[in-house]
Amino acid sequence: MPAPPARGPYRRGVRFLRRRWPVVVRLAIWSVLETGQTFLTGYALARALDDGFLDGREAVGLGWLGAAALGVLVAAYGTGQVYRAVADLVEPLRDTLVRQVVGRGLRDADGGAVSRLTQQVEIARDTFAGLVMVSRSFVFTAAGALAGLFSLDPLLLLVVAPPLLAGIGLFVASLRPLARRQEDFLIADEGLAGQLGVVGPGLRDVAAAGAEQGVAEDLGRGVAQEYAAAGALARWGVLRTAALAIGGQLPLVLLLATGPWLLDNGVTPGALVGALAYVTQALLPALNNLINGLGTSGSRLAIVLRRLTWDPPQEAAEIPSPEAAAGAGARGGETPALRLSSVTFAYGPHAEPVLRDLELTVARGEHLAVVGPSGIGKSTLAGIVAGLLEPDAGDVRVDGFPVCGERAVGRRVLIPQEAYVFTGTLRDNLCYLRADPVPEQEMLTAAEAVGLAPLIERFGGLDAPLVPAELSAGERQLVALTRAHLSYAPLAVLDEATCHLDPVAESRAERAFAARPGGTLVVIAHRISSARRADRVLVMDGANALCGRHDELLERSSLYRDLNGAGDWGEPAAGSHPPLALRDPYGVDPVPRPGLAGDRGHVVAHRAVGQMEAVRDLGDRRAPRGE
Repeated sequence: MPAPPARGPYRRGVRFLRRRWPVVVRLAIWSVLETGQTFLTGYALARALDDGFLDGREAVGLGWLGAAALGVLVAAYGTGQVYRAVADLVEPLRDTLVRQVVGRGLRDADGGAVSRLTQQVEIARDTFAGLVMVSRSFVFTAAGALAGLFSLDPLLLLVVAPPLLAGIGLFVASLRPLARRQEDFLIADEGLAGQLGVVGPGLRDVAAAGAEQGVAEDLGRGVAQEYAAAGALARWGVLRTAALAIGGQLPLVLLLATGPWLLDNGVTPGALVGALAYVTQALLPALNNLINGLGTSGSRLAIVLRRLTWDPPQEAAEIPSPEAAAGAGARGGETPALRLSSVTFAYGPHAEPVLRDLELTVARGEHLAVVGPSGIGKSTLAGIVAGLLEPDAGDVRVDGFPVCGERAVGRRVLIPQEAYVFTGTLRDNLCYLRADPVPEQEMLTAAEAVGLAPLIERFGGLDAPLVPAELSAGERQLVALTRAHLSYAPLAVLDEATCHLDPVAESRAERAFAARPGGTLVVIAHRISSARRADRVLVMDGANALCGRHDELLERSSLYRDLNGAGDWGEPAAGSHPPLALRDPYGVDPVPRPGLAGDRGHVVAHRAVGQMEAVRDLGDRRAPRGE
């Protein structure tokens, strides 16, 4: 969403000062004392030289220097009163901002209210106080110095004033562009920090899903955006240096260069020395403070005030709730939940494509099962749908949006085979994919539907501490499944996400996802029973992929008939291979081949037999590598 106009904070600031005009007047009165001290800085020095020391009257010279010293003491008292007046301006501003932040936090349940209240309000107060001091000091210091130059000799004012005004004009012209560039940099920096905040805790997820390249590219774009913003800010920052050089240092050079001419035209040596004092001791420091203070802190204050006081209009959520998605699907059913058009993918430029010209359309609310031999490309398809893999050719759209676009990210959720559970509470794990607070009853309902309720009861509630190492692989999968069930993503992709569950628990979880209002389910089937529950089945067989209903595919696909013929859980159809060699006491089928049933206690090799653990390693009834 674009930021509000930059003039908003300035107009609010003018109204704020106008309502407190007595304090502003008091601040100006006490600042006049500083004007007098600045005036005496050069004028007393000029009189001390011309009327005193150069004229042989040391007492007069010392008297003028004493007057300058007295002016410093009076100005110090005035500065103390100035701080009191500034406090009377700053504290009401802080109180106003606190009321607005608290009111907005209570009204909108704003999770960022604490940060604004404890940090940004204090930044605004301190920055506003500094700006008042810097701006006031420059105005009255410049007034005193210019008045002193005119009183010494109008020719001195003619030399100093033009470059001073030019430098101030250049600085003022660069203020708004500089503020915009600084805001762009802050936004880019916050965006990159937000990306790192998400990626850092989820590195395990990234590695498990093989998404390193995609995540690295996203972070690279964030770094490049911040780098470009920093470069633009630095280029505009050069104007501040130029403004200081023109307005503060060029007058000094001009006074020295025109010194002989000034002396020839009636300017006294004391007046010239006084003019140099005005430039070096008053104008140059005041202009330096103004440029550095207003140029950096001013834009920073405008940005902070804009964020504290501007209430953005409430937009519809980018990702609708399941109920809203259901209504949208009913109204606009012509947009499918998932569409793949001529998708081709290969792991390398010279490798045989795993997917070739794949066409697939999944309607909203549909339940699709994907089956096929190991290594045929089922998980590759899941990675493409999830945006983790980019196809070599073709188009993939989720809910009508490009699969790699930002608008498609929240419309899909992938549950991989290796479920990720982090240390914390059950509630923390289940709410991980929801930015808004999740009602407890909604969590309990989802847990009951997926099959996690017994685990919640055993742990003693949603706020029980969770140690991932103490959970079995199946329990971790139930936690991840419930987490995905609670997300607003209408498309759920289960990539063998129930492989550690028994058939009854697997059926319950899949039916829970299929019953989500407005939800679409794609299951990379671990058992053929998943295909029998689906509305349609995609049979992947290299270049000969077929999609249809269960009964249709039994007639059309020999591979699907073979997969169904293997049966489920040790109940092979007539004529199929036995799922277990009777002479094997450990339940390990030594022959890896497509179609073997994953029977109770059996280990089916998905790789070469030589890569499996030795049979004797399974004698203690524990899974390989502690899985």
